[in-house]
Order: sequence, then structure tokens, then C-alpha cells
Amino acid sequence: MCKRELKKTVTGVYGGSFNPIHIGHTSMAQDILNLGLVDEIWFIVSPQNPLKDNGLWDDTLRLKLTRIAVKEIEHVEVSDVEFGLPKPNYMLTTLQTLSTQHPEREFVLIIGMDNWECFHKWHRWQDILNNYRIIVLPRESETNTPAKQTLPPQFEDKVHFVKLPLINLCSTWIRSQINNNSTYNGEGLNPEVWTEIKLHYK
Repeated sequence: MCKRELKKTVTGVYGGSFNPIHIGHTSMAQDILNLGLVDEIWFIVSPQNPLKDNGLWDDTLRLKLTRIAVKEIEHVEVSDVEFGLPKPNYMLTTLQTLSTQHPEREFVLIIGMDNWECFHKWHRWQDILNNYRIIVLPRESETNTPAKQTLPPQFEDKVHFVKLPLINLCSTWIRSQINNNSTYNGEGLNPEVWTEIKLHYK
């Protein structure tokens, strides 16, 4: 008798600096889960993005804030896997590490359109496409599903562009408000995240 192959849990991998995490990030996760594109989502907090400048808040604080932000959301978790990997943190290495550690899961990469447009600059991007599916989110200003970019035929079924109601919010604006606006009161942040931030920056 042949063994029946067990269906793998489809896990969306959403990596980022989350500097800090805001309600745009968490609402996106809920929307993707509601669409049934994945079974669960793991936020991967990155200590160092190779394509972005430094200026990040403390690693452990960003990790803590992300865990606070998602603790009430079903099927969403936070991983610190990149904290134990060499810097800079390349997504291919992260995905390979997760796949080795969790063979019972299929990992699907979730990225924004801004990252998709520079995806060809990612470390060994072809290897990512060869081995993993990708979900691409529209920009905050886009109201329609973005048009597919031209892909080699072998990759066309690996990339899924989605339409989501995105919130016009970014971490850079939030940090600017915290640093420069004395009346800022946590707009765009989970209230518990804002309470924790105030312990460090207000």
C-alpha cells in the first residue's frame, strides 16, 4: 500500500524591518488570510536588510513590538530566525533555513510591489523563484490589481499579484512623528505597541 502524502501547511513569509510595525502590516496579513492564499503568516523581523540603509531601532525592541502587534491575530506568528543567520540577511537563506527546519510546511514569500520592482537585485533571485511561490501586494496608492511584469515562462505560475485594500501608512512617517511631533499620539499603531514605544522614545 502506498503512503498517502500529507498536505503541507502553506505558510506566508512576510519579511521586513518593521521599524516599527504598524496597522498597515497587520491588516495586510488579515486580508491575505481571508483570501485563503495561505494557511498562516509568519512575520520575519530582519536585523539587517541588504538593500536598505541602517538607522534601525534596536533589534530586540522591533521583535518585541511585532509580537505585541500580532498576538491577538489568529494564524499569525513572529519569527526571529534571521537573528541567528549571517548578516546581511538574504531572503533565500531565510527561506532555505525555514524549509529545512519545518519540512511539513510550504513557504510562500510575501512582498510589496516596491520590492517586486527591485526583485532582480535580490541575492540569487532566480533561485527564490525556482523554489518558492511569491505573493505580490500593490502599493498603497494602487486601487487596481497591478499588471504583471514580463516573466520568463517557467516563472509565470510562481508569482501571484493580489488586490487588497491597503492603508496609506509607512514606518518612516511614524518615526518622523515620534521624533518631531510632540502632539503625535500613536496614529497608525496598535495601542499596546504605542505604549511600549513611549517607554523608549517619548
